[in-house]
Amino acid sequence: MHIIEFLKQLHSSGYLEHLVHTGGIPLITLIVFAETGLLVGFFLPGDTMLFIAGVGAATAGASGQAYLNIWALTASLIVAAIAGDQLGYFLGYKTSHAIFTRQEGFFFRKKHADRAHAFYLKYGVFAVIFARFVPVLRTFVPFMAGVGEMPYWKYLLVDSCGGFAWIVIVVWSGYLLGARAQHSLPMITGAIAIVSMLPVAIGLLKELLSARKPAAK
Repeated sequence: MHIIEFLKQLHSSGYLEHLVHTGGIPLITLIVFAETGLLVGFFLPGDTMLFIAGVGAATAGASGQAYLNIWALTASLIVAAIAGDQLGYFLGYKTSHAIFTRQEGFFFRKKHADRAHAFYLKYGVFAVIFARFVPVLRTFVPFMAGVGEMPYWKYLLVDSCGGFAWIVIVVWSGYLLGARAQHSLPMITGAIAIVSMLPVAIGLLKELLSARKPAAK
């Protein structure tokens, strides 16, 4: 499958539902770890996949049992989310500011690193928690916390709280809605994607407006 086509499929609710049902907890856990721990994972599905996984845990398959065990799912994803961020932090700590001179490629955009760095500098520990709920930022903010040399034990405590809240809120929202959400998944996951991207869109709009002010004088 062509990589562009794969990326389109990866953010389709139907394809994600298929991945959740066939790949199960190991695959979902791996995706969460990669999205939070590896800079190349920023394009991976986060909130939408977690919500669909929650729905899968409340939906019976052909065997009559739920596709996923909600308790095993929740525990595995919390561990993956926290462990992934620790990897991101230590990569940032070791790489330091060399990231800003790295050559761009298909899986790396300097603008994402710059935006996450500015966000981290502005909000500090609150950025670590808030970034959990925002695509792209949740990939790069842990790295920038390492670049900025946030005290590790302070980072671990704050990040663990954020990781726990992110997984529980999104996964259990899908689980509690259960089968009622299954027939409306495209609409619900689309709404989740829009809401989660709003902070990024607002930030870009502010940057655009501030960049145009000098030209207007």
